[in-house]
Amino acid sequence: MTAHSSPLRIGIFGAGAIGQMVARHIDAGHLNAVLSGITDQDAPKAAALAASLQTTPPVLTLDELLDRSDWIVEAASQAALPALIPEVVARGKNVLVMSVGGLLNHEDWFREAASRGCRILFPSGAIAGLDGLSAACVGRMESVTLTSRKPVRALAGSSFIVDRGIQLNALTQDTVIFDGLAADAARAFPATSNVAATLALTVGDRCQVRVRIVASPTGTRNVHEIEARGEFGSLRMTVENVPSEANPKTSKLAALSALATLARLADSPRADQAPRLRQVPSQPLSVPATAAK
Repeated sequence: MTAHSSPLRIGIFGAGAIGQMVARHIDAGHLNAVLSGITDQDAPKAAALAASLQTTPPVLTLDELLDRSDWIVEAASQAALPALIPEVVARGKNVLVMSVGGLLNHEDWFREAASRGCRILFPSGAIAGLDGLSAACVGRMESVTLTSRKPVRALAGSSFIVDRGIQLNALTQDTVIFDGLAADAARAFPATSNVAATLALTVGDRCQVRVRIVASPTGTRNVHEIEARGEFGSLRMTVENVPSEANPKTSKLAALSALATLARLADSPRADQAPRLRQVPSQPLSVPATAAK
């Protein structure tokens, strides 16, 4: 596919583990893109990241970032989305969302984006097989279940753990600490349940996604097991993710999926045309960037 004649202007919102990885990838020249700027509520953190890069991109306010960017990469947190997404959409800009759990129950954002001709996308993240699952959802679905097995250090500090007084360090074997719906999992574990949210957004109202979260005292990887059944038959996928060196709550594959999505965007004939899955009536108006349009 032919690359754009001019580089894609990408702004990063959030200077954490994924934001840093995206910034360094662009800075190294691996994408037909330029880093238009970095925004973070922790300005010194954003400044430190900018200073570590060869191109030394500017640290900007959100308003300035939107002025200078074709696409915004959200790499902050679910809590940042209610203030960020409406502003991005109101300006007619496109956004790649990494904190996918924050998109649940916000179909209004997708409708507004569609009306303004801009896009809200999210990558496949720390799992695989969304193309097959989306195809299956065109027909009748019976069940979708996610079992996420995480090292205890990836769960430490979550409000769900703290509020219930769960002593993770006292566990001696793999223990189910959550069993419920995907939306509830995303609220209970906002920093570690983007996979559950991604599945819920992909499945839409075809069926409810059940989630089990298992704390593993001996585990070293974030393991996601997905099972789906419907009129298509059944499918089962397992992904064993190496945690990010910078943040054990983030799988390295999640950051790599962002880079892969940005590469497709940068190589598209038009900057505003992004790969996406086929839409079905129950889906939000913008869907995962995992297949050709």
